[in-house]
Amino acid sequence: MAITVRAKTPPAPDQEFSVAVGHAHGILLKAAAKAPGVSAAVAVDGKVVWSEAQGYADMAAKIPVTAATRFRIGSISKPLTAAGLVLLVERGLVDLDAPVQKYVPDFPVKPEGTITTRLAAGHLAGIRHYRGSETSLNRSFGSVHDGLKLFENDPLLAPPGTKYNYSTYGWSLVSAVMESASKHDFLEYMDAEVFKPLGMTHTRPDRAGAMDPERTRFYKKQADGKIVEEEPIDPSYKWAGGGFLSTPEDLLRFGSALLRADFLKDESRRLLFTSQHTADGKPTGYGIGWFVRKDKEGHTFYYHTGSQQGATAMILIQPDERLVVALLGNLTQADILGEGKEIVDAFEHPIMSEPVAK
Repeated sequence: MAITVRAKTPPAPDQEFSVAVGHAHGILLKAAAKAPGVSAAVAVDGKVVWSEAQGYADMAAKIPVTAATRFRIGSISKPLTAAGLVLLVERGLVDLDAPVQKYVPDFPVKPEGTITTRLAAGHLAGIRHYRGSETSLNRSFGSVHDGLKLFENDPLLAPPGTKYNYSTYGWSLVSAVMESASKHDFLEYMDAEVFKPLGMTHTRPDRAGAMDPERTRFYKKQADGKIVEEEPIDPSYKWAGGGFLSTPEDLLRFGSALLRADFLKDESRRLLFTSQHTADGKPTGYGIGWFVRKDKEGHTFYYHTGSQQGATAMILIQPDERLVVALLGNLTQADILGEGKEIVDAFEHPIMSEPVAK
């Protein structure tokens, strides 16, 4: 169970959002009952209209979560990496439809067909996902290329382009393409071209053993309901697809930048947010690094979730409302994504929102 502590005082909301902020506060309290610590924020038209943290970053030391607390974001690392990828496409350094061997010549050619960067970034390459205990690896990989050794010689699950198979390892291959094309270390490239330009000062790789006082501790719930610390892991084999730390407000900076034309070109944003298709023409519901869906009113939205040791995360962009929502928790498989959707609903039509019943 979680112990609620005083929230970070959010900025005074605009009149339009005051009811939604009250509603969101109540929703976050529900989420805080499901994880040791949670943090959430909402931006509209690039402006943070609500940001709040509840619970503990360190239960034993009773250190509260703040807006600066870094959480694992799991697979939300994929949308971050996707932005770095399409910047290379804009600069003519990556051809999404060339065989990946153009950039990673030692990656094995597959008898099942040709893997391209576009297919790998859309979970259409046939590359497998984790197997066995791979989600819990706790050994250091010296480079992105070293991480490829986990799967590069395995047969594909299906011929490239024919079936959607979610794969974090596909994004490991994408990061190797990016290193080759940019001629820079993947992590250095992401910091220089995505994080720093967008002012994402609290976003960085989750380095095992690093001294980071702003990084939350990571927790899991045992079968008896007791919350204990997670076993340590080393995400160096999967930076691109599941290896970053961030905060809700940094994720708002990122998501809001994708609604503007000053960071990525229109064509780049279409690449991210347009569903890819299988070879027989069926939409997958996934573009490049983003799930693409429509709500019950027919409005398109983009989202990604993240789940790994000591982390449950979500980011959602509603372009019609120019709305970005992020919610992070420090518990493995915390049941908080429903609260994330409730926060989205509260801010989609803020004037019409009703406060949570007392």
